[in-house]
Amino acid sequence: MNGILEAIDSGILQVGDKLPSINAMVQDLGYARKTIVKAYEELKERGLVESKKLKGYFIVSKETKVTLKIALLLFSLQRFQEEFYNAFRKELGKRYQIDLFFHHNNESVFESIFNTIRGKYGMYVVAPIPNPSIRPLIESINPNKILIIDRYLTLDNTYSYISQEFEDSTYSKLVELLPEISNYKKFILFYKDDKDYPLGVLNAFNRFCADYNVIGKVEEKYKSGSIKKGTLYFFISDTFLWEVLRDAKNNEYIIGKHIGVLSHNDHVVKEIVFGGITTISTDFKEMAKKAANHIKLQNKTQIIVPSNLIKRNSL
Repeated sequence: MNGILEAIDSGILQVGDKLPSINAMVQDLGYARKTIVKAYEELKERGLVESKKLKGYFIVSKETKVTLKIALLLFSLQRFQEEFYNAFRKELGKRYQIDLFFHHNNESVFESIFNTIRGKYGMYVVAPIPNPSIRPLIESINPNKILIIDRYLTLDNTYSYISQEFEDSTYSKLVELLPEISNYKKFILFYKDDKDYPLGVLNAFNRFCADYNVIGKVEEKYKSGSIKKGTLYFFISDTFLWEVLRDAKNNEYIIGKHIGVLSHNDHVVKEIVFGGITTISTDFKEMAKKAANHIKLQNKTQIIVPSNLIKRNSL
């Protein structure tokens, strides 16, 4: 393996060059077959070598300083997932190469990406679509080479995960906010089935409203200009959040007095605008640090990351 690294660094081997077959290496060097296989596999994990079916092994990169090549598959580049990526990259450092992909909660896109990247990386960090149909794809990867993050997916006990839990955590935070919620005539959650919205948030909302006799309503989207005084708006997607805040400003409504605003997934903008937006959120930077440590230490990790209630002036 070191010989191949030196050959790349010295320019003897170039991108696109074919390496000797495993059988040829065994014959020429006299090492055990499993030793040659292990060397080639590590070169593949570092992103330097790629195997092509029925054709052999080829040099695909000259970045010999990279320790491990990682595929990071997320939902989309929303602000909180950008925070995860930045913290993850910083915690790992320069010796790890991270290639970023997005599946947008689309099962066909997820399958296409997964089939393209499978076998080309030393580690896979995946935010899965929480659907059992995804399991066979996940389970096609060695459990030691994949980490499930963000959304939880039921797999056997050999797989590692650092995931959120939505229903019980959201419910408990809503109960904690009951005094503030009670100040409003109506409580509206914006939720749409075909989005990447967690079902647990919907279940928690409905259970909370039933248990505490809160007048609650679920709507698919916010209609511009429909803002009403005395209403508390609960957002999973930031798209509708900004529209409500704009309408509040145009109508000179005071956030936290005339209307209430509650949001999932915190980030720095929500800390600043309109005196601060109250959020129920996982610490995505902490999740990223735990994910990076899992990769560096190569330990089995099974963690449900708690959600935090961050009270600000919007309630």
